[in-house]
Amino acid sequence: MAKSYSIDLREKVAAFVDRGHSCREAARVFGVSASFVVKLLAKRRATGSLAASPRGGTVGKLHSHRHFLIEAVEAKPDQTMPELAALLLAERGVRAAPATLSRFLIRCGLTRKKKTLLATELQRADVATERRAWITRRQPRVRAQPGRLIFLDETSVKTNLTRL
Repeated sequence: MAKSYSIDLREKVAAFVDRGHSCREAARVFGVSASFVVKLLAKRRATGSLAASPRGGTVGKLHSHRHFLIEAVEAKPDQTMPELAALLLAERGVRAAPATLSRFLIRCGLTRKKKTLLATELQRADVATERRAWITRRQPRVRAQPGRLIFLDETSVKTNLTRL
């Protein structure tokens, strides 16, 4: 993400427009967009300040609810971010997007893996037997004759739409 323009440049642009020049002319002279000049002057009219707005979203807002969020995740670790956002709104009256909650929890050191390295089915005896059979008997035959492999494309492509 780009940095904000310096306060020095902001003051020069505003002074240039105050001397009677247009926003487009100021943009051309200072090498900024006309949109920036228009928004800068609108901000000065509204707030009286030329300083850049603070950046960073709602992390500061969530920081005061840090312990509540951590306790909620530890109490129910499999809840989704939309569920956590709804809980935060219901319990604390704070509205936050699920993506914002996710980034905040990652910054707090709470991460979770969505998938395990091995499926739990691999621990079952019948699956283990079939897997051993595949590795010892079938896989060597497949590798010996790769030309016999047939790949099926199951991406739901309609064949009646292809050119003949």
